[in-house]
Amino acid sequence: MPDRRFNPQAMMKKAIEVMRLSIGESRNDGKSPPRVGAVLIKPGPSPLQTAYRGELREGDHAEYTLLERKNRDKPLDGSVLFTTLEPCAPGARNHPKMSCAERIVLARIKEVWVGIEDPDPTVDRKGIKHLQDHGVTVYMFDREFQEEIREFNKDFIAQALERKAAADEDEGGKPVTLSSLENSVATADLRDFAEDALKLYRSFEKFPKQSGSEEFHRRLVQQGLLRQEGKKLVPAGFGLLLFGKSPRAVLPQAGLLGTIHDAGGQEEIRDFDGPMVSTPDEAIRWLKDKLPNPIDRSNARRKNSADSFFELVREGIVNALVHRNYDITGAKCQLIVTPDTIVVKSPGGPIEPITLEQLQSFNAPMLSRNPVLHYVFAKMELAEERGLGLKSMKNRAEEIGLPLPKYSWEAPYLVLTLYRSREGVTHTLPSEVLASLNEDERDAWEFLNYRSSATSAELQTHAGFDERKTQRILKKLVDVKLIRRVGKGPSTRYEVAQV
Repeated sequence: MPDRRFNPQAMMKKAIEVMRLSIGESRNDGKSPPRVGAVLIKPGPSPLQTAYRGELREGDHAEYTLLERKNRDKPLDGSVLFTTLEPCAPGARNHPKMSCAERIVLARIKEVWVGIEDPDPTVDRKGIKHLQDHGVTVYMFDREFQEEIREFNKDFIAQALERKAAADEDEGGKPVTLSSLENSVATADLRDFAEDALKLYRSFEKFPKQSGSEEFHRRLVQQGLLRQEGKKLVPAGFGLLLFGKSPRAVLPQAGLLGTIHDAGGQEEIRDFDGPMVSTPDEAIRWLKDKLPNPIDRSNARRKNSADSFFELVREGIVNALVHRNYDITGAKCQLIVTPDTIVVKSPGGPIEPITLEQLQSFNAPMLSRNPVLHYVFAKMELAEERGLGLKSMKNRAEEIGLPLPKYSWEAPYLVLTLYRSREGVTHTLPSEVLASLNEDERDAWEFLNYRSSATSAELQTHAGFDERKTQRILKKLVDVKLIRRVGKGPSTRYEVAQV
């Protein structure tokens, strides 16, 4: 659990206030420096201390100012740090400069709250991972604060997303890696890339040179999709996943397995095992052919509702492919269709430090497990810039009148359930629970799933029940553990429990 000697939200606000004081240094390379604020909470009297980028010397990082210039000879064991930007990772700074993540570990700080991940390719979640690997507990700022930080740093972020040049590594140091797929695949070469997939990506990158050109290859090297091995270019694991003709020939965990179970008990399967950049669209074309009218609506709205529904499914598929744990080699992403649901399974739990509860609330902080994959899908306009697309998924389901999607954990899979109809959330209940509900109770359950939570007055207005009947129905749903009561008095709400 987080250290509760302080209010985390108050410290997030304080760090953002300090961030706004940052002084941008003059640069000859045209780079826009990040604006960063940091708050250090130390044990003992007068524990609170702040710093911002450039506060004491041009270009100095906020964490460096706090740890080295303000507290160089002071013990910081057990301290807690709030910083609006992910601390730079080992290898991100020119030798002999030490990274901020390394300084934090050496200072024996026990807990770090990070505003947003640094999208620069030399850092991108690697600073967070270095902290976690060395026993530092990491939490992310609330999403509302993250959005404020991102807006204030939009110029830096825009440049960082474009900048994929590798930084100098510390001599003798080993750069932090998030996945073994960042390394080259010794048994692969450029002939294993699908030209159509590269051409598709190049069109979104708006890169003028041909796919096989030296400049285009250099761009792929900079983005971590190719590796230079002597005089030879070799696909990195992520490059092979994204553009490989048959990535499963080398990486058995690649691909997406599709299965449709129809109402008559028949089953149809389809394996999507080509380039990952093509997989979401291929899967959606397959579903559209098999599920032409997934939502029962009036003729005037059917097409728009169906399009929005398939966009919702596409987002679920992209999230599964981009954010899965590819180090789990014995499992694959799965797409499972039933008469009531579309289920997307992705190997690996939520990306630490994000929790399942945060995913279920659709308010999880923005973070990426596989930044290399996420960058490519974001450039192709298939993924939210840095997060999981949770708000978009929630809003899209609400717009077309469907129950909200649900996340659950079925080891080793993170499971996303999308409902094909409003009634689907009822049809999928355990049989003994479903049998115990009357028609009014089922209607109330479906209404609550469309909203995720509601007051008794809102249910009463929706269903036209009197107050006594409304309270009786809510009590029944609480008793069978489908919903839970939150709050007291006039502020009481009823939230859907994860079942």
